[in-house]
Amino acid sequence: MRNYYEALMAASRAHAKWEIETSLSIIRNRKSMLILLLLSLPILIPAMAHAAGALPDFIGGKSSYGPSYFNPTTFYGSIAVGVIAGLITGCIGAGGGFVITPALMSLGVKGILAVGTDMFHIFAKAIMGTTIHKKLGNVHVGLAIAFLVGSGLGVTGGGLINRALFNYNPVMSDFVISGIYVIMLGFLGFYALGDYLRSRKTATASDDAHGGPSGLTPLAVKLQGINLPPMITFDEEITPGGKKISGVFVAVCGTVVGFTAAILGVGGGFLTFPMFVYGLGVSSFTTVGTDILQIIFTAGYGSIAQYAVYGYVFYTLAMGMLIGSLFGIQLGAITTKVVPGIQIRAFYALAILAGFTNRLFALPEKMAQMGYIQLSAEAGKLIANIGVVIFFALVSFFAIWILATFIRNIPRLRAESAGQAYSEGGVTQ
Repeated sequence: MRNYYEALMAASRAHAKWEIETSLSIIRNRKSMLILLLLSLPILIPAMAHAAGALPDFIGGKSSYGPSYFNPTTFYGSIAVGVIAGLITGCIGAGGGFVITPALMSLGVKGILAVGTDMFHIFAKAIMGTTIHKKLGNVHVGLAIAFLVGSGLGVTGGGLINRALFNYNPVMSDFVISGIYVIMLGFLGFYALGDYLRSRKTATASDDAHGGPSGLTPLAVKLQGINLPPMITFDEEITPGGKKISGVFVAVCGTVVGFTAAILGVGGGFLTFPMFVYGLGVSSFTTVGTDILQIIFTAGYGSIAQYAVYGYVFYTLAMGMLIGSLFGIQLGAITTKVVPGIQIRAFYALAILAGFTNRLFALPEKMAQMGYIQLSAEAGKLIANIGVVIFFALVSFFAIWILATFIRNIPRLRAESAGQAYSEGGVTQ
């Protein structure tokens, strides 16, 4: 259990590192920033948000026939959600995408629309960042093809199920998505909390990401020993003669990752890493490149072919999250220079448990609406609102703490930046 948690953390950190590099690349590239500005013009006009808030219910209100519910709260909330997710990614060094879908659902966005919008936001960020070209040099063609074949099948299946659930019963769709998040975030959150408490006692645990086991796991040895065509040879530059694995197993991993990504609206990287490194025995070096490629494909194909064409992507919110996350990632990454690692672990557990609590408190209202339990509409709404308040209170506390830490340490950060510039100048001379 602990090894699996460490694998998930390693995957999350690897994805966060890529996301930070991608965000830095977008901000430093004038062409990318110009494109972002042009795409963002509609959300930079607050009057549009307020006008949308006055739409009749049958067009844009909560009781509308379509899944889009848009008012000033969702408009400004999407930017805030992006900032919070960016702060988690930049400061903690672990993916903040876990909180995006729960946060959007808390703002009144239906689950399927939150999933599609989150996937589109990931895809938009991926294609705008130029660092992906450097990382894609690590991709093994054979592994990538087999994985993407499986990923395509998984994304298609996940999208079909999500759409079928929503068409059958929108409330059940929200319930299923919330329930899956409760299970996943509960596991991650409580294990992260235990990891933090253990680290406080020992005070010697490393904060570095785990690159995977030093040797092959028993599962990897077993799978690599099965001769099931087509066989793929990889890691020749690391192991003499390379390693071999059946393309069928790689495709199965891709199917699981694609299905999960399509159901939850995430990139899927938190599954790719442990499956490749621990399950298939692929090196971390090769895994990182393949993971970035699959994120681009999975998020792109999923958001466009499975959600956008059916009207389940909220582009305005996606751009709001993108802008917010770019700001949050920059601020969070700078703040890590002055934040102790033990505190970073604590806030990671806090952020994950905030999302867990939020979705857990949303379940009673959904169950009552479907007739599974007896609960008045007022009581169900109250419980759901308590979960929303707890969630935003915890993540707001985290965000305010980060901002205060950054402001308080501006003189120190300036001094370090000046010292680094002086040192580089001396070396150049």
